[in-house]
Amino acid sequence: MVRKIPGGVYPVMITPYTDDNKIDYNAVEQLLHWYARKGCSGVFAACQSSEIFCLTAEERLELVDFIMKHRPDGMAVVASGHVADDLDTQIEEAKRIIDTGIDAYVYISNRFAKKEESDEVMIANMRRVTDALPDIALGVYECPYPYNRLLTDKVLDFMIEDGRFAFIKDTCCSPALIRHRAEYAGERVGFFNANAATALMSMDAGYVGFSGIMANFYPELIVEMLRCRETDHDRAQAIQDFVGFCSAAEGMAYNMNSKYLLQREGLDITTHTRSGDEKRFDEMARIFADELYGMTQTFKAHFGIQ
Repeated sequence: MVRKIPGGVYPVMITPYTDDNKIDYNAVEQLLHWYARKGCSGVFAACQSSEIFCLTAEERLELVDFIMKHRPDGMAVVASGHVADDLDTQIEEAKRIIDTGIDAYVYISNRFAKKEESDEVMIANMRRVTDALPDIALGVYECPYPYNRLLTDKVLDFMIEDGRFAFIKDTCCSPALIRHRAEYAGERVGFFNANAATALMSMDAGYVGFSGIMANFYPELIVEMLRCRETDHDRAQAIQDFVGFCSAAEGMAYNMNSKYLLQREGLDITTHTRSGDEKRFDEMARIFADELYGMTQTFKAHFGIQ
């Protein structure tokens, strides 16, 4: 039986920190409810935006467990934390994450083979880990770090045959490849686009949702774009033009800039990060963030989006 999870917008959940560099669970809970108020179907927890490569195994498990215990009613949670190289460690850590009750466990594609290794190596390692896990919906994230291993048709064939892959976070950023994947895999796996510039065209092609960085800036716009796509495509395209162009903000001191904008939204959250130099969020980065926030409010008011 083909496994599925609800489609829609799944923000790549950021990790807030206290001033002494510990996970700020008060802010995590506020963030969950902010996503819910904005209309998100679920969240992608313990992903790269969560800074999983900067969290210990215990922190990753504790974070996902907290999210599961405090998620708003009706919110789906898919989670990764898949950072180990050793397959036995991958299996052990995955089982612990799965035991929290998540809706789908998400692999990172580059954890199953080195850059120079073949698809056969990747598939063999995926099969070994997958066969050792409980019967749960699965996913794959084409994480850019430490290298971006895109899924080939051969790997997709394995995933289609398995039937459990309900969340594929696509980072190819290629309209041609997006269309090919949608046609090749159809409804047998669930594709979620990470790239805001191609979000609408990927939904038109057959993708089931969006799971990218910009859902930490204006998730309500992407939710509305998906909602009105079939009934008012011109409106959806106008939203796409805005969110796609503004996705350039990804390169302006993310994720500190998104945390700053969450402050503007009223959340009690710091801009601290473990994954980069905090000096990057300088005066100019703050000005850009303020201007993006102002433009977003003006755009929402013009289109009647809450």
